[in-house]
Amino acid sequence: MFSYERSTNRVQTAATNAFMMLSRSACILIRVSTRQVAAAQPAAAAQYRRRPPRRGSPAPRPALVRVSLVAAGAGLGATTGLTITAESLAQLTAPGGLATFAGSLTGMVGTYLALLMILLVSRIPFVERVLGQDGLLRWHRRLAPWPISLLVAHAVFITAGYAQAASAGPWHELDTLIFSYPDVVAATAGLALMCLAGAVSVRAVRVRVRREVWWTVHLYLYLALALSFAHVIVLGPSFVGHPLTRAAWSVAWAATAGLVVAYRIGLPLLRSFRHQLRVAEVRQEGPGVVSVIMRGRHLDRLAASGGQFLFWRFLTPQMWWQAHPYSLSALPRPPYLRLTVKGVGDHSAALAGLKPGTPVVAEGPYGTFTRHARRRPRALLIAAGIGVTAVRALLEDLPRSARPVVVLRAARPEDLVLGAEIADLVKRRDGRLHELVGSRQSAALDERSLLRLVPDIGDRDVYVCGPEGFVAYMTETARFLGVPDEAIHHEAFAL
Repeated sequence: MFSYERSTNRVQTAATNAFMMLSRSACILIRVSTRQVAAAQPAAAAQYRRRPPRRGSPAPRPALVRVSLVAAGAGLGATTGLTITAESLAQLTAPGGLATFAGSLTGMVGTYLALLMILLVSRIPFVERVLGQDGLLRWHRRLAPWPISLLVAHAVFITAGYAQAASAGPWHELDTLIFSYPDVVAATAGLALMCLAGAVSVRAVRVRVRREVWWTVHLYLYLALALSFAHVIVLGPSFVGHPLTRAAWSVAWAATAGLVVAYRIGLPLLRSFRHQLRVAEVRQEGPGVVSVIMRGRHLDRLAASGGQFLFWRFLTPQMWWQAHPYSLSALPRPPYLRLTVKGVGDHSAALAGLKPGTPVVAEGPYGTFTRHARRRPRALLIAAGIGVTAVRALLEDLPRSARPVVVLRAARPEDLVLGAEIADLVKRRDGRLHELVGSRQSAALDERSLLRLVPDIGDRDVYVCGPEGFVAYMTETARFLGVPDEAIHHEAFAL
């Protein structure tokens, strides 16, 4: 009997142990299979349905920009004043004196404006958060003709003045200046590079060249200013015998170069090292449209708001040397970032062929197409084509109280990418979604139709994103319907 009970206990113990081992094995198999299923699903399928951790971009600080504008104006005044006071009456009345003075003045003011032109595109964060990339580029383009024209005038006046002083012909004097005066050859090359960049930026030319060509030519502006530095410091009348002025200009030049290096090179490299982004997945969203989903570290520290964009550099043998701006199509979901792009050019079309694991360098985020721009409690969001990406991310970032109205314009139903996500976000915020699909005649979006869809448009902030022509037309339509300029915010997808 004892032997039977002991053997029975052994059998029960063995059975219990076997059951526990089977249970553990089953748990392990379930965990493994669950991970495999999750890995097999698109990375964004789960990530982009839940609310991300919030760390938006800092609020704009217009007061700092005003102080910077005052400082820039004071610098221009000081530059003009120092150039005028550096000339004596005897120098002005000497042969060629007036022409030489005009050359000195145009050269100094032109050089100062060229430094400001470079600073406008150096992406200083507190300035960019107020003016945005569109605003900075607009001011850059408005300013650009002045330094180029003044520096060309500088070369003409100086040559004429020196020719009069030497009683020589202008072509002979030009040859003497270039090959006999120190650093003038380098300055001449710098001026030629600036003129080339200016010519490529003329709209009639710019629309006909590839973005990569335009971008490469513009890089020569930095080289042009570097080449002209020694020439200005050595030969400028305001500097000869004026060590304090020379020191002040050297600091200004060094500060400009330092800001460019810090914000165009240093900060992007630092952020890229911190986040270590790599392509995790490329997913088809529609005809010619893909989402690139990247995985990285510490993305909870990326201060990005909905509607912003970054400059993306994908480190493949064909694409590493160029960076292109693409909007985030959703708020960051650590450890993921997502952008959605339509293949309309060589670079955007090549994104569909990216392989998982490709390293990515990102610069940004940039842009004022964010919730910080709001002036009113409620909002209207209008998007056409791939402009839906910025609107989708912005919509996610708006508070529920915004009760947004979203108007999407597309030629075909399949062009309404991310439509399901937008519909879900609108529903959560008690908003309304209007999808206008068809030709411009059958699905018109003009003053009458917009007022019918959004009767209270005059009481809303209006956000518009899409192709350049569409954005220009819709902003004018919003103004016509009584929306003030401060309540109209736009992001145009153009060079």
